[in-house]
Amino acid sequence: MQRINAVLDGLTARNPSATPGVSGDWNRPVMARSAQTARLFAKAAYVADQLGFPRAETSVGGASDGNFAAALGLPVLDGLGAVGDGAHARNEWISIDGMLERTCLAAGLLTALAEAPERSIGAVVGAAAG
Repeated sequence: MQRINAVLDGLTARNPSATPGVSGDWNRPVMARSAQTARLFAKAAYVADQLGFPRAETSVGGASDGNFAAALGLPVLDGLGAVGDGAHARNEWISIDGMLERTCLAAGLLTALAEAPERSIGAVVGAAAG
């Protein structure tokens, strides 16, 4: 956030009669990767492998309600929602095949958690794509 704040603070106008200004505040805590989240991802990766689905762990920034759960110390996997492009735009679309894959992955992960729960995991599976 400091890097972004520095960039915003350094904005200058091309027109000398204009004065740039940015107001507001951050409304989501940072979603830091924790050891609990790493264990939850390992479970999800195992399920994905069993189903023959591709998997990748990424960190993309953005914000979701999962940020609040992560700030409470809960493990969070975010981005298990819609597969497509153009999020929140008029040209937004989703892939039906991608949604079926994500549904199977979520169901498999929930089953794995129910069959072998860990005392330290109060799993939160976020549906937001970032």
